[in-house]
Amino acid sequence: MNIIEASKLVFDYITRDESEKVTDVNRAVDHVNLDIRQGDFVAILGHNGSGKSTFAKTLNGILLPTEGTVLISGMDTADDSHLLDIRKNVGMVFQNPDNQIIANVVEEDVGFGPENLGVPTEEIWRRVDAALEAVGMTAYRLKSPNHLSGGQKQRVAIAGVMAMKPKCIVLDEPTAMLDPSGRREVVRTVTELNRKEHITVLLITHYMEEVIGADRAIVMDDGKIVMDGTPRDIFSQVEKLRELRLDVPAVTELAWELKEGGIPLPDGILTVDELLENLLPALKEKSGC
Repeated sequence: MNIIEASKLVFDYITRDESEKVTDVNRAVDHVNLDIRQGDFVAILGHNGSGKSTFAKTLNGILLPTEGTVLISGMDTADDSHLLDIRKNVGMVFQNPDNQIIANVVEEDVGFGPENLGVPTEEIWRRVDAALEAVGMTAYRLKSPNHLSGGQKQRVAIAGVMAMKPKCIVLDEPTAMLDPSGRREVVRTVTELNRKEHITVLLITHYMEEVIGADRAIVMDDGKIVMDGTPRDIFSQVEKLRELRLDVPAVTELAWELKEGGIPLPDGILTVDELLENLLPALKEKSGC
């Protein structure tokens, strides 16, 4: 079953002068067709200005299509009568957790969303307990968010979205402001939520290593989808990714350079263990031993 269905989706940023006359139109999303199944972990890649963040904001009605449609569990985001249900289905986590954390105590912040939805108090606290446990932040529930690291704050932001019980979480470059340790922390949390809670995850990122564990990787350029496949399929095409001004994981690039140098390695190696597993037999084959 598809939780997200985008059909011929277009979004234009329109600039108007004081008399409301259109002075400029910038097409950020250009006739995108995309279906995402419930429970999938999908990574969306693209350089700055590729349209990936604009696409993310169309998924829960923050932005409405200029043309085409976005359906969430069959509900049209352009239909005001469905907007609350759509936002219950799709939670958003942005780059800066400080922009999403509003309470002075972690547990109160996590409970803010379901309280606004009119969830009964006893159920709110059950959801807060479950969400904090899911992201590994139970021990910090009575702490002030000001005393947390960037990675911990982002996990609190994810818990706040989880407490609203969405079917899908869209994370728009959630690790952009974090150090490598914080990035690993957040990606591990998101991956566990997807695997254990069966929550659909859309991860918008420009860090290639974060894509390796996804079920599917989509590359956007100039508002269009230009590549779509498994991470291995995508990272097998190193030269095409470079043309799109994107990198590949460091180990994938090393394996590709070794292959270009004549060592018979398979395409799309994603991990160090995988490289080591293939490298010794490849060296023996090359040397004829």
